[in-house]
Amino acid sequence: MVLTKYNYELRDAIQTTDFGKADVHEDPIMQFKEWYLQADQCKIEEYNAMTLATATTDGVPNCRIVLLKGIMDTGFEFYTNYQSKKAKELHENPKASINFFWKEIQRQVRILGKVVKLPEERSDAYFESRPRGSQIGAWASDQSKVIHDRGQLMDQVAQVESRFVTKSVDRPPHWGGYLLQPHYMEFWQGRQNRLHDRICYTKVDENWKIERLSP
Repeated sequence: MVLTKYNYELRDAIQTTDFGKADVHEDPIMQFKEWYLQADQCKIEEYNAMTLATATTDGVPNCRIVLLKGIMDTGFEFYTNYQSKKAKELHENPKASINFFWKEIQRQVRILGKVVKLPEERSDAYFESRPRGSQIGAWASDQSKVIHDRGQLMDQVAQVESRFVTKSVDRPPHWGGYLLQPHYMEFWQGRQNRLHDRICYTKVDENWKIERLSP
């Protein structure tokens, strides 16, 4: 199959295929993996970009785009600076929501759950896989703190580079990964006349309850 910017043949097939309770996996993470793979096959740019929403203890919401870096049997993996605003909110209120929207195939996935820190060895392994420039940046950036100008940031980059000029870059203790463990997942498939398909999974004890929602 010849691919241009998007895989239009697969996109068209997706948008005309039935999507109901009888068509989904019993496990929502398996269902997500299937859609995620199809988003990749459709050549959607930044298909791993997701909106991460957190909230303070008094209920003030905050959201931003981050990148999904792994799918485990128990949840969804992402990385950040532990001193960032999002990390501070997760420390105070370890609940979050992530949302994927792939407009080219008219699909959306909304996920709610508890967030836990990943083991240090897993964060170490991912950090080692990053480009050296990104490793340097993790040390140089005091994420979310006020700086005078870009020159200050680049001075901090130069200082870090001088520290690691003859050796590999270790993971900063203030940088690492999180895992969002879902208790609710909703799959939205756009259809004509706004009669969209919505299938949701709600965790009940150790099982998943599957329901269809009205659009």
